[in-house]
Amino acid sequence: MKMKLRKPVLFLLLVTVLAPIVLYTDTLGTYFNSPSSSRTEFIEDLSTFTFGGDVRPLNVLPQESSTSLKEPRGDVYSENSSHSLSNASDTLSSEDARKTRQLTEAESMKHQTATGSSNDGVEVATNGSHISQVTDNLHEPQKTDKTSPKLVSAGKNESRVMETSSKKKTSPTDSNHTLDSTSTKNEIRHDQNTVKTSGGVAGETARGKDEDRNAQIVPSDARVRQLKDQLIRAKVYLSLSATRNNPHFIRELRLRMKEVLRALGEATKDSDLSRSANEKLKAMEQTLAKGKQIQDDCATIVKKLRAMLHSAEEQLRVHKKQTLYLTHLTAKTLPKGLHCLPLRLSTEYFKLNSSQQHFPHQENLENPKLYHYALFSDNILAAAVVINSTVSHAKDPSKHVFHIVTDRLNFAAMRMWFLANPPQYATVDVQNVEEFTWLNSSYSPVLKQLNSQSMIDYYFRSRADSDPNVKFRNPKYLSIMNHLRFYLPEIFPKLDKVLFLDDDIVVQKDLSGLWSLDLKGKVIGVVETCGESFHRFDRYLNFSNPLISKNFDPRACGWAFGMNIIDLNEWRRQNITEVYHSWQNLNHERLLWKLGTLPPGLITFWKRTYALDRSWHVLGLGYNPNVSQKDIQRAAVIHYNGNLKPWLEISIPKFRDYWSKFVDYDQVFLRECNINKLGGS
Repeated sequence: MKMKLRKPVLFLLLVTVLAPIVLYTDTLGTYFNSPSSSRTEFIEDLSTFTFGGDVRPLNVLPQESSTSLKEPRGDVYSENSSHSLSNASDTLSSEDARKTRQLTEAESMKHQTATGSSNDGVEVATNGSHISQVTDNLHEPQKTDKTSPKLVSAGKNESRVMETSSKKKTSPTDSNHTLDSTSTKNEIRHDQNTVKTSGGVAGETARGKDEDRNAQIVPSDARVRQLKDQLIRAKVYLSLSATRNNPHFIRELRLRMKEVLRALGEATKDSDLSRSANEKLKAMEQTLAKGKQIQDDCATIVKKLRAMLHSAEEQLRVHKKQTLYLTHLTAKTLPKGLHCLPLRLSTEYFKLNSSQQHFPHQENLENPKLYHYALFSDNILAAAVVINSTVSHAKDPSKHVFHIVTDRLNFAAMRMWFLANPPQYATVDVQNVEEFTWLNSSYSPVLKQLNSQSMIDYYFRSRADSDPNVKFRNPKYLSIMNHLRFYLPEIFPKLDKVLFLDDDIVVQKDLSGLWSLDLKGKVIGVVETCGESFHRFDRYLNFSNPLISKNFDPRACGWAFGMNIIDLNEWRRQNITEVYHSWQNLNHERLLWKLGTLPPGLITFWKRTYALDRSWHVLGLGYNPNVSQKDIQRAAVIHYNGNLKPWLEISIPKFRDYWSKFVDYDQVFLRECNINKLGGS
């Protein structure tokens, strides 16, 4: 009985133990023999098994051979190739893609560490070059954007394709052909881009070399500037409280400053510096570094530098003002030689008997058919140059008559000069302004104003240095000599035309043609001086005064005194002298214009001027060193208007010879007064 029961029990136990094994083995066999939906579900459960954060396959499962999979090429794909890749991968399920991704990642890690000995070694090298080019371009976006925009888009396409392939990976059997053909096309396209890029890179390289070459060009005064900057920094440290409390540093800094000043000297460029300048520069830099350690507060240093800058600007303003004042003072002060000359000439004049004191050809003085000149001057040498230069260029000097009017102090000296040095064939006469008895304060408003106490105080009080209009405070404006040009009909009652000349001009051509000009009913022939925004009426007249603003145009063109042909008959007919007097009476408080002769001339001859060609009269040689040589050469008259007169040491050197060549420095009176050619012996 027991034996009968034992056998069924053992059989059941055997079945219970072996049945699952048999069933399990059959299931695995069924899986590997035919794909089914159960296979997919099983792999989905097992393939995602992780351990310690790493994806690992179960050992119980037979693994697919890695040799059946081939890593896709690392080429940069275009948009079209990414579409074909995504289309080929659409046939795979998400589970296959996940498994393939795991295997591909493992293969990629191995592939990156490989030395390229496999059959795909060339492809690996090519891929590496593609990636390095894209990476280099990412490091240099400025060059890439200009020379190879396709590389940038290729980099974007590569990232897009890699992202797509990580999500939708094709199987080796379905996608190898697609990858190969796509990579071949893109390799060709990449080669073309590389050629284009190489040209751009070459251009950038050439430009880079030019920039480097330009950067290597050092200014000729680089070290001089550096030394001066060091001195400024040193002055800052000398004035800071933190560094002043360090006597050792202050002594060293003062010593370095003396050395730098000695090395700098009068140098304006590096070649002027001594050989020891570099050593002094380095030593000063070391000392300044110590100062920086003592006081490293940038805000304090900036504040001090601003204070120094403000002080320097204020000093510059004061110096400019002083320079302007001294320049005007120098311009109106006669050099010692020119002061000696009239004294020496006057002495000789009074030694002459009365018969020797008269000029020849006096019958020409009132002949209206001749060419008459009016010259008002107290400068003997200047008047001599005007007459000498005019006569030397005249076609027929015998027809030229010069009327000189001077003051009482220079009357004898002026006559003596032209008696001793008569111009060839020309007629000269010298008059004393004191002999014009008709010219008095009752007749002339300007003479009345010049003799007033307020006018004298304006010129001779010590506030000249503080007056912003110092040029209008020239004492020459106190002299009636400066205003004689408004009384030409009274001075020459029997003449029809006269050419007015300043004493700071040089004549370079024959001027006789001016007398034959038709002035078309105008009184005075002038050369206009206005430009786009200067030398117009608003520069000389006060247009805030209604008397000026109602009668004149602020943009009207100004003109120049100095060489003017004047129709005396038309002057008398239009009663110009009375017009001048009326405006002078209105300006008794100097509210319409400042002092001078040009502003009242602009008003008096308003709409009564005839414009001459500019070549007749070129101005600016007494203040503008940039006057064109071409303009000077073709000019009939050149004018040294301004403070830098040619007989002064402050004159513009390159313009001196135009004037000095008409002076005979071997003349006995000039030698006795030590008057030599400026810049020469």
